[in-house]
Amino acid sequence: MCNEFARRISLDQLRSGWGATGMSLLFPAGLPNMPALESIRITDTAIILRATTTGEAEVVTRRWSWPAANGKPVYNFRSDGREFANGTTSGRCLIPADGFYEFTANAPAGEGATEERKAGFALTAPDAPKGKSRKKPPKSKWEFRMRGLEWFGIAGLWRTDPTVGEAWTMLTTAPGPDIAPYHDRQIVVLAPADYARWLDGSAPATEICRPLPAHSLDVRQIR
Repeated sequence: MCNEFARRISLDQLRSGWGATGMSLLFPAGLPNMPALESIRITDTAIILRATTTGEAEVVTRRWSWPAANGKPVYNFRSDGREFANGTTSGRCLIPADGFYEFTANAPAGEGATEERKAGFALTAPDAPKGKSRKKPPKSKWEFRMRGLEWFGIAGLWRTDPTVGEAWTMLTTAPGPDIAPYHDRQIVVLAPADYARWLDGSAPATEICRPLPAHSLDVRQIR
């Protein structure tokens, strides 16, 4: 499941990429501070876009995840077979990103897993001196970017939580061919043509929340 992503784009890049949607961008809290962020993690705040009652898209800064009944953060949410409507205390949102990360303990196999990528893995810990425990090596980290785009939108949900206020989560679906060698789930990454249809609720979630086709994502190993 995705628990870290990057957003290194400027506000001008966000506006430029949004222009083709036909939805106006509103900034109810003023222009957001958008430093280049290599790592945004669970409980961090980040900008999201959501539809207004008058048909525009507003840009607000909110927390990633709300607590479940067991106290664990709800940072990913399954979209499978579900529909999501916009309301006054919850609804659809879009999370701007230019990369997201997945982590693996073993070399990926199958389509999309090249020999070069497999060779980058340390499958066992290096030999430790006698009498000392062998430390488990850190998981390999992979960054995925949408091919041919400066940034992309991740489909999400926002809601009002009594303990943390307004917060959001990313939706997930079955993995496409680019992700399958690395994880058995994939966050819902949207094409620009679907941004407005997702936010305004005009497209059913079952139509939007689908795996990406092969060769949609570029991947590189971070460690």
